[in-house]
Amino acid sequence: MITLRKSCDRGYADHGWLKSFHSFSFADYFDPKHMGWGNLRVINEDRVAPGTGFGTHGHRDMEIISYVLEGELAHRDSIGANDGQGGNSGVIRPGDVQRMSAGRGVRHSEYNHAAAATTHFLQIWIEPDQTGVDPSYEQKRFESADKRGRLRLVASRDGRDGSVRIHADAALYAGLFDGAESAELALDPARKSYVHLVRGELSVNGETLRGGDAALLAGESRVTLAGGRDAEVLVFDLAA
Repeated sequence: MITLRKSCDRGYADHGWLKSFHSFSFADYFDPKHMGWGNLRVINEDRVAPGTGFGTHGHRDMEIISYVLEGELAHRDSIGANDGQGGNSGVIRPGDVQRMSAGRGVRHSEYNHAAAATTHFLQIWIEPDQTGVDPSYEQKRFESADKRGRLRLVASRDGRDGSVRIHADAALYAGLFDGAESAELALDPARKSYVHLVRGELSVNGETLRGGDAALLAGESRVTLAGGRDAEVLVFDLAA
């Protein structure tokens, strides 16, 4: 079974400095029909205005993945002390995947320090299969060539194939498709899958998706991607 979730049907919030589309219920957006899919809980498509960002705030027992599409996102958290100021810090850019395991509790901030450029990124939350773990983060870069015409594993429970490791029964793939490029991914019909088209146009199991659209799959044995037009896509293999 495949169900489409159109971009225009998502929740939306405009806070001035932040414009955000919510694929699932989040903050002031609540829809009991869209509380998550499997153990995928949040996909927020955020645009952060120049010189603004998320001030220091806390999370607990959630696997949080940041995937930057345009611009840069400066990150600081309360884990460790490698920067001399009581936490890790760094910058996430297009091509980077950052995983933060909130575990028993972490505080962090995210800022767009650019003077004239908006930061466009996806904020993804996956429910962990372990609670109370030590908070940690990991960041890796995946070049466009590694995603061109294929699905590149970027996050997984065991960190295989150079992916970032998450404390969750899930795997996340990223791909770039255009023209005749295509790919297939075998699925366990007892699990769920979620396909989020970041941008462009793409056929997913024969259904046409456009930027911001998603396909929710259940009971399917594979996902087939084809007919891309400047498409960037994320595919989630999820616990049911």
